[in-house]
Amino acid sequence: MVRPQKEQYSGTQKKIENLLQLGIIIVSLLIINLLAQDYFFRLDLTGDKRYTITEATGNMLQNLDDVVYVDVYLEGDVPAGFKRLQRSIRETLEEFRSYAGANVQYTFIDPATATSPAAQNEFYRSLTEKGIQPTNIYDTDGSNRTQKLVFPGAVVSYGGREKGVMLLRGNQAASTEEKLNQSVEGVEYQLASAIQELTQERRYRVGWLSGHGELDSIRVRSIREAIEEEYTLEEVHLPTARNLQLFDALIMAKPQRAFSETDKFKLDQYLLQGGRGLFFVDMVQVNMDSAGGDGTLGVPYDLNLDDLFFRYGIRINRNLVQDLSSGFYPVVVGNMGDQPQVRMLPWPFFPVLNNYGPSPIVRNLDAVYSKFTSSIDTVKAEGVSKTPLVLTSRYTRSFEAPVRVSINDLRREINPAQYNQGVVPVAYLLEGSFSSLYRNRLAPEGVSPEGMLERGESKMIVVSDGDLLANEINYRTGEPYPLGFAPFTEQAFANQEFVLNALAYLVNENGLILARNKEVRIRPLDPIKLKEEKLFWQVLNMAVPVLLVIIMGILVSFWRRRRYTKF
Repeated sequence: MVRPQKEQYSGTQKKIENLLQLGIIIVSLLIINLLAQDYFFRLDLTGDKRYTITEATGNMLQNLDDVVYVDVYLEGDVPAGFKRLQRSIRETLEEFRSYAGANVQYTFIDPATATSPAAQNEFYRSLTEKGIQPTNIYDTDGSNRTQKLVFPGAVVSYGGREKGVMLLRGNQAASTEEKLNQSVEGVEYQLASAIQELTQERRYRVGWLSGHGELDSIRVRSIREAIEEEYTLEEVHLPTARNLQLFDALIMAKPQRAFSETDKFKLDQYLLQGGRGLFFVDMVQVNMDSAGGDGTLGVPYDLNLDDLFFRYGIRINRNLVQDLSSGFYPVVVGNMGDQPQVRMLPWPFFPVLNNYGPSPIVRNLDAVYSKFTSSIDTVKAEGVSKTPLVLTSRYTRSFEAPVRVSINDLRREINPAQYNQGVVPVAYLLEGSFSSLYRNRLAPEGVSPEGMLERGESKMIVVSDGDLLANEINYRTGEPYPLGFAPFTEQAFANQEFVLNALAYLVNENGLILARNKEVRIRPLDPIKLKEEKLFWQVLNMAVPVLLVIIMGILVSFWRRRRYTKF
């Protein structure tokens, strides 16, 4: 039977339409791929955006000129909690590769695979020298409890230089699960910061103020060396300085002599012209060398800075805060024969600060160590936003200067009921539109008012403890300890990290520091409910898929039987 011509034409037309549709799809895919090369985007469908990196990190990675190599030493047989951190590191590096392409290369290495114990120990020592400290983990496998040495860190290399990065961080007071989660949240910032330090061509310029009895160079050597790794740091003698605007930020390290009106005018105009300030200021002077016996008096400093800070929105009080969350101090409590007996007793004048405000500067930060700290109040300052950064615990009390300070007081039993003042702020971030101290006032004698600004945008951080950035000294060797290390208890605090975070925020508040805002929420299972309903969910997970397959098979068989019975 010959098919009608109209039916043949209809079939040919249908084939042409199908071919055209296929061609359109292929051309559309080619166009989409071409556009994707120029317009890069990724979608993160997780609720807490755990796979999204900050814009600053993405821009830095896209502008890499050479290959960055990352060797991660968290590989091998690691506990389950560290597996999560390991997975997060791998996922973050994959995200980095999606922006940088082949300019980011990474390898996971198991430090325990050395050929001999001697080679393994040498390898461990080399990692420690690079700043990757090992962590002892106790793991339980059935009835056996084993100890494992884990190196939760990485070495980032670029252009012949390298930097060790610790990836296990967070607040030591948190639980193990919370600390690991904080480490997961900080992976992007830690890796991106190391890459930026190795690759950046322009280094921010930081001035270290002097001329008013600031801390001796050996007392601040640790933090100065840390700052010099990332910034260009220069001494600035304020009384003779002419152009402070050359510096992106200024650091004030515990001045002990009064500022002249001319010096305050320089600081005021520097800030109003967009400069940034990181000020560590003591308002009460205490000489610990005289604190034995009957003790000494803590008396107020006369720094002539009160009106400047007051105009910007804060007041550092002339008092000393005591906190039940405190460090320790060695005290002779008796003799054993002819040998003195020394005990470490809590010293409430040395607060251990572990309470932080809502800022990326202090997010997931470990405790910082302070000495003879004063409280800070806020006052009205139009246009200035005030964010508390560091606060005491709620078990505090304060004493107005002059304050008697005696080591003998450590021998007395502490009465917690007396520490009822509540949480006290000791560090503030101020940002916004600042009003000049010399607005509606005469300029200091010898200073020309020409070009003086009465208002300007700026940021500054004020800490009411100058010793917070001062390192202890090993008097046997004459060398400084790392900042934040307490030699009496051999504890390490996060003072250095706080200072570096604060400086990073001040010089570039929209930079990598924003990666510290990342939050990965923990969604733990209820262990009691899990135990009670374990069998139910096991049966459900095993039976339901099989049942669904059977039902689908019956439905398909029924549908086929009905369809083909008609023929």
